[in-house]
Amino acid sequence: MYRFAPSPTGDMHIGNLRAAIFNYICSLQDKSGFILRIEDTDTARNISGKGEEIKEILKQFGIKWDKLYIQSENLKFHRELASKLLNDKKAFCCFCSEEELAAKKAAAKKAGVAYRYDGTCEKLSDLEVLNCEKPFVIRMKKPNRILKFNDLIKGEIGFEPENIDSFVIMRVDKTPTYNFACAVDDMLEGVTCVIRGEDHVSNTPKQNWIRECLGYTEEISYAHLPIILNEEGKKMSKRENSSSVKWLLQSGYLPEAIANYLILLGNKTPCEVFTLDEAVEWFDISKISKNPAKFDISKLAFLNREHIKRADSARLVEIFGLDESFSELIKFYTQEASLVGEIKEKIKSIFSKKEIPAEFAENVKILKDEILKIKELPENFENFKEILTKDTNLKGKNFFMPLRVLLTGANHGPELKELYPLLRSQIKRIVNL
Repeated sequence: MYRFAPSPTGDMHIGNLRAAIFNYICSLQDKSGFILRIEDTDTARNISGKGEEIKEILKQFGIKWDKLYIQSENLKFHRELASKLLNDKKAFCCFCSEEELAAKKAAAKKAGVAYRYDGTCEKLSDLEVLNCEKPFVIRMKKPNRILKFNDLIKGEIGFEPENIDSFVIMRVDKTPTYNFACAVDDMLEGVTCVIRGEDHVSNTPKQNWIRECLGYTEEISYAHLPIILNEEGKKMSKRENSSSVKWLLQSGYLPEAIANYLILLGNKTPCEVFTLDEAVEWFDISKISKNPAKFDISKLAFLNREHIKRADSARLVEIFGLDESFSELIKFYTQEASLVGEIKEKIKSIFSKKEIPAEFAENVKILKDEILKIKELPENFENFKEILTKDTNLKGKNFFMPLRVLLTGANHGPELKELYPLLRSQIKRIVNL
């Protein structure tokens, strides 16, 4: 069982979507199932409506979940299992205030050493705990051995006990921390493999330790994906537009192209252009590079053009909101445009009233009048040109430039002889707008 567990705290990042896609593909390969879990326990950072937005984005990418969980609805289980850890002496109540901890952290910094919780409250007797009326958090007792796990991408990774510390699992308000809620939920929901970003590597031993202390013996395997770098070679920030899946979709990049690119990124694939369904046939998580992958917007634009070319008429109608008769014209314009909006603008310019520059106005009128006189437009552009040049005496730039403006509303563009067959049936309507 695989899972994708986003937090509804902002726009979905391409790194999050990459993890969702990889988990989904692997779940289809071994038919184990796919869980979507909205991790909404960080109420201070939650943004209204983001949970629904996440679901809608996943649907656009063809990602279907077998089960949906809302993490906050599991609170009673988090509290029950935290109580079990206390009863089993695997965790303890910590009454240290924020001010006290801040002072200890400052002292450690001044001494030039890494701060580690000093175990003050771990030494309290049961009676001292019962008699203390201060607010408290619950901390795990740190392990007494190296915690190791095998990463499907990075290989074996080990953590010394001092690098895990006595970390907090329940806050003062009795809500779970990320690591505790995540560890418990993965256990209760039967998750068997987690694919996520490498920023979670240090969380994995903590989550494994929590489950071990709870007596859970089923193994969960992990794969931690290297970070995505921006085009300058720096870690991609959430403030960058291109890091937002929502922004990419709104900018005119197709879900199939984005998915193609994210699967291709830092990966060894048998081909360059493919669909998510095709990737299921050969995807191998172990072939993902251990090194960071650099995001290239021009590569994504190339893939966007390729997927527009591959799309059938029904899909093009869905994407562009135009009649099926425009399908070939849409694909034709991929030679000079990559995004949905750019192509729509070019087609709109053809089928709208033209703003004719003064320098072309006279010749445009001459061409328009002659085109409307032709009873049946020839199939071949050369024949069309021959008729017009003969009847108008226009040649060279005095012919081609006004004709291009009349037909497309633009001074520059693709070869008219290539465009003509696609417009032929509607040319009279186009010039008469």
